[in-house]
Amino acid sequence: MLSPVVYSVKDVAGYLKEKLESDNLLSNLTVQGEIANLRTVASGHSYFSLRGDGNSIRCVMFRGRAGQEYLESGQEVLVGGTFTFYGPSGEANLQVAAALPVGSGALALELVRLRQQLESEGLFDPSRKRPLPEFPGVIGVVTSPSGAVWQDIQNGERAAGQIAAAISRLNDEGAADVIIVARGGGSLEDLWCFNTEEVGRSIFASGIPVVSGIGHETDHTIADDVADRRAPTPSAAAELATPDRLQLLSNILGGLQQSESAMTNRIARLRNSCALTNQRLVRSAPDVGSRRRQVDDLADRSAATLLRRIDLKKREIATLGARLNTLDPAATLRRGFAVVNRYQNAAVVTDPGQVPPGDLLYITVAGGTLDAPPQHPNRSAHPRK
Repeated sequence: MLSPVVYSVKDVAGYLKEKLESDNLLSNLTVQGEIANLRTVASGHSYFSLRGDGNSIRCVMFRGRAGQEYLESGQEVLVGGTFTFYGPSGEANLQVAAALPVGSGALALELVRLRQQLESEGLFDPSRKRPLPEFPGVIGVVTSPSGAVWQDIQNGERAAGQIAAAISRLNDEGAADVIIVARGGGSLEDLWCFNTEEVGRSIFASGIPVVSGIGHETDHTIADDVADRRAPTPSAAAELATPDRLQLLSNILGGLQQSESAMTNRIARLRNSCALTNQRLVRSAPDVGSRRRQVDDLADRSAATLLRRIDLKKREIATLGARLNTLDPAATLRRGFAVVNRYQNAAVVTDPGQVPPGDLLYITVAGGTLDAPPQHPNRSAHPRK
């Protein structure tokens, strides 16, 4: 009997979509089958079917998903993905997140899928990786104290939870400067706890830089991809997280040598500069010897000039003396000249008209004074100058 309730196509399609995509089994599924009807469109997305035992599943793999290069008609593959319902075509499709050739194993496929998912979220981005402290005071180590314990925790989720909890506890304590996550070598199954999403996200969330040293050099885990630095082995991780004593000594010695060389070069440059300055000072300094000779020459010339001037002055003085002697009345008298004065007023007679007849005169010559005419003995003498 038909249901009295009538549903729209949209309602039924939505119901199918919800049921398919909420089913735990179908939300993370690994399927093995043969590829058929492969079609890759211009956008880069691939559409195909997986066949096996007479059955077929429609699949879609969007461009850039891991393992898309393994898609080839007739190829037996492992694919991992989630079932979805596409309403416009009314089809249930397996949306493939990763693909690998058969023989790789389901764990390898899951690793490819998870690595692609975390990479798309930026957990592997090199720009977010932090430098390690150069001289860590405390190093936190997430590992097992014995190999036997590892045998007990290799069952995946339990071990992954313990590793994530240890990283979180070290961050909560805040004492460590760097964290080492380490484990010896083993198979993919042995190392699977380090390939889990839980461990990868705990390393990503760590506020303390993380160094991974898991397995051997050929082993590569999700923890290695997320860690700030990856070491090929646990011992290499320890070396990476701690300064190399020999390298430090070498750096110190190298620094000392560079400092010594720089100081030596500096001293040499200063010496050269001082030498050049000294040369400039010597070239610019006055020639004392020449200056002394110039002073002597100037002194000699000055002395000679002074002597010439003194001699000239002496001659001028002699000439003036001679002229003065010429003008000296006594000298004139000595040359035979005489001075005639009147007795009356001692005036010098320069003209005969100055002397009245009978006036008494006195005449001065070089040898003395004469009266003219001779004075009468009874006549009083006129005072003479």
